[in-house]
Amino acid sequence: MTSQPIRNAPNQEWMRRAIALATENVALGNGGPFGALIARNGAIVGEGANTVTATNDPTAHAEVNAIRAAARALGTFSLAGCELYTSCEPCPMCLAAAYWARIDAIYYASSAVDAARAGFDDAFLYGELRKDSHARTLPATQLLREEAWASFAAWIASTTKIPY
Repeated sequence: MTSQPIRNAPNQEWMRRAIALATENVALGNGGPFGALIARNGAIVGEGANTVTATNDPTAHAEVNAIRAAARALGTFSLAGCELYTSCEPCPMCLAAAYWARIDAIYYASSAVDAARAGFDDAFLYGELRKDSHARTLPATQLLREEAWASFAAWIASTTKIPY
């Protein structure tokens, strides 16, 4: 039987901070109503708000911005030992980013259904991810697979790589 890691009790003040970041972001006109923070060992190590429209960056969601801030502050790409507090249930991109960052736990306030009520509907994306790649709305065509393997071969052979 495998045991699950012991998680800390959720911190409601940190969730209130994530919600405040979302509300402040709307008031400042910087982007959508989303805020997030990363906490580790009892301290906030990174914060972010949605800046998609302010920066013309479709990946600048609150969770991604918070992950980037925490990684910079901690000087590492792995946020193992960290928790993500976000004002809303993460979209597929942000959820994937949390997995890539090795976040230990995610706590969210509003649900994806709440977000849809406000005009932010991720149901389409979740549906697309369940489809085979050839059946998705956005066409994707594989090219030069054999030539591209050289990059992976170089990675496998590298003695200086940092696995992640």
